[in-house]
Amino acid sequence: MSEHILTEVAGGVLTVTLNRPERLNAWTMEMGDAYFDVLDRADDDPGIRVVVLTGAGRGFCAGIDMEVLGAAAGGRLPRPAAGRRMTHAQSFRKPLIAAVNGACVGFGLVQALACDIRFAAASAYFLPAFAQRGLNAEYGTSWLLPRMIGQTRATEWLFSGRRMDAAEAERVGLVNGVRDDENLLDQTLDYARRLARTASPTALADTKAQIAGDWLRDRTAAEDHAKELGHAPGHRVDFEEGVRSFLDRRPPDFAPLTPRSPDPANPLAPADHP
Repeated sequence: MSEHILTEVAGGVLTVTLNRPERLNAWTMEMGDAYFDVLDRADDDPGIRVVVLTGAGRGFCAGIDMEVLGAAAGGRLPRPAAGRRMTHAQSFRKPLIAAVNGACVGFGLVQALACDIRFAAASAYFLPAFAQRGLNAEYGTSWLLPRMIGQTRATEWLFSGRRMDAAEAERVGLVNGVRDDENLLDQTLDYARRLARTASPTALADTKAQIAGDWLRDRTAAEDHAKELGHAPGHRVDFEEGVRSFLDRRPPDFAPLTPRSPDPANPLAPADHP
């Protein structure tokens, strides 16, 4: 585990903290590999139902570290380990929630966009800064941003690279809510723990996959796909438990998400099931 990634588990929620505060948590390949390793293990850990991502100190992530950018400009940018994309977090099956504190810039913005839900501190700000570095809209931001904030807003923002404060980010739909700086992480964790306590892990994973995949389906195909998922054995068991717990006025006891691999310590090992 890298010293630049801190982890803590409580109440079914894993908190991951980017930990280079002296550099506003600027991204390095070592940090990225460690973060993606943590997500791979968490995906297969039945004790973890939700992950919250935040940054240590005054920033969330100020983008790729300037030394790494210098190497990239010279054509020497290393790649993430295990053949993973720089947007590997988007393959994580469980809810991934960003608690954005301070600067969220460039590649830091990419990682925030890879999360399913984003809460921001009142002092947080967002900056794409791609065109101003001679870069196109990197790592799928041209696909993600129009779907989040609309094509017109996304185009203007990616062109200008201007600073967007937390209030505007909430208004345009980039973040789900703005919190006082001192309450950001606690309130985000409260939300995450409520998800971990009350929602079916299987239903959350399938809903997450539907939200991503249904952009490529028409309405009828999306409806038919939802029916197929709803009749899968895991869903029927969870539906029965959800109804029973509601009638009994007790918290639901949903089964954990089925691991992708038989060994959570080795998430790249093949599983015996699909």
